[in-house]
Amino acid sequence: MALASRRAALAAPALLLAPRAARAAFPERPVRIIVPFAAGTSSDLQARMIGERMATALGQPVVVENRAGAGGAVGADAVAKSAPDGYTLLLGSNGPLTNAPVLQARLAYDPAKDFAAVAMISRSPVTLTVRADSPWRSLADMLAAARARPGEIAIGSSGQGSATHFLIEQMMAAADIRLTHVPYRGSSVSVPDVVAGNIPLVMAEISTVLPMFRGGQLRILAMSSAGRMPIAPEVPTLIEGGLNLTGGSWAGLVAAAGTPAPVVATLSAAARRGLADPAYRARQAELGAEIVAEADQTPEGFAAWLERERAAIRATAERAGIRPE
Repeated sequence: MALASRRAALAAPALLLAPRAARAAFPERPVRIIVPFAAGTSSDLQARMIGERMATALGQPVVVENRAGAGGAVGADAVAKSAPDGYTLLLGSNGPLTNAPVLQARLAYDPAKDFAAVAMISRSPVTLTVRADSPWRSLADMLAAARARPGEIAIGSSGQGSATHFLIEQMMAAADIRLTHVPYRGSSVSVPDVVAGNIPLVMAEISTVLPMFRGGQLRILAMSSAGRMPIAPEVPTLIEGGLNLTGGSWAGLVAAAGTPAPVVATLSAAARRGLADPAYRARQAELGAEIVAEADQTPEGFAAWLERERAAIRATAERAGIRPE
């Protein structure tokens, strides 16, 4: 047998045993992003926006699949139990990744152990809003009224255990005030109730509030962003009002735990390339969302941020007496 032929024969078994990842570049086929909420929601929009740009970077289609149910737990569980190969991602957010553990006693997955962070992609601050004819002209006015009448002022949220609910609890702790929380089934219900005069105060998403704010029906007392937002630069932040507090809803990509680090790195790089796209950033600004810090866009940074956020949510739940059901 010729020397070259003998070498080829000896190498063949090794090639057959070599891991597939070592023989082919990732990805070889389309990548799925599972959105654990219905089509048309903000999470769905965020997934489609980043998915379109990741597809260009990866050279493969990125398909968005909606799998709603149980406050996002159904879709999250599907990703947690998927093959750890990077082909199935979750568009994660407050509900399934940080809030669910303190709200659901029998969660089918462990948010802290069953996922590998890929990239945080957006943060959407919320607003503290009153009717336009409210006597409260500023955050200071509202806080003074709340301190004078502990527990008498009602404030609406997007629902029990929602991002707006937890921010209300954090605001009450930071300001040392007591409001009466009224959970609604989404800001599309709570905000019109403020306009109708049925409730004096609401913590709600800027996307819902903005049309009525611009139409002169509502007044935004403060936003929960780190700085003033380009979408409404005249509105001060909670920080400017003396409360060292930020928050709101957020979105990020995670894969199943055990996904190889090089695959996670490839996915994260594709997401970060999308986040840098000027058209993407402009669209996020139109939606009232913030582009997150570059450190939080990395797998390591996003994982650390998630750990801190889960700890903050646990502390808030314990302080507010929120128990899993």
